[in-house]
Amino acid sequence: MDQQRIEIVGKLGSTYGIRGWLRIYSSTEYTESIFDYQPWFLKIKGQWQPIELETWKHHNHELIVKLKNVNDRETAQTLANVEIGVDLSVFPALEEGDYYWHDLIGCQVVNLQGYTMGTVSEMMETGSNDVLVVRANAKDAFGKQERLIPFLYEQVVKRVDLTTKTIEVDWDAGF
Repeated sequence: MDQQRIEIVGKLGSTYGIRGWLRIYSSTEYTESIFDYQPWFLKIKGQWQPIELETWKHHNHELIVKLKNVNDRETAQTLANVEIGVDLSVFPALEEGDYYWHDLIGCQVVNLQGYTMGTVSEMMETGSNDVLVVRANAKDAFGKQERLIPFLYEQVVKRVDLTTKTIEVDWDAGF
């Protein structure tokens, strides 16, 4: 499976019980949405491998899963802390002005004055809005190593061009 086509949506946690169940940590907006994206791939020894979900359920305040052909605690333990990915094609198309985080990561951020502020290295959720974490270029004239820029479309983020992987922002380079 081409690694660039896979998006990480969660991670398997520790084992639960003796019949091969595992705790799961979802990085989707709504925890249970991870089950909407199938099939799953697990990153085992650096390679994405398909896996089939047999069933899942709530247990206390956690989600636990049973994977097909994982029937005992020992087998399940070999999968603890393994990342869960899905093919990008399973995500629904978004409306104009909405973006998946994986589309924004890697984009160059340029302000209205034409200053290249760096590259989006990750995204953060703050509750009120998402935030671009922009890793500055090696020789940043303002001595910045990283900038946190709110993803407020039209207010701060003026334009996103995914074909050129560029995000134009109304943001002071010194901030």
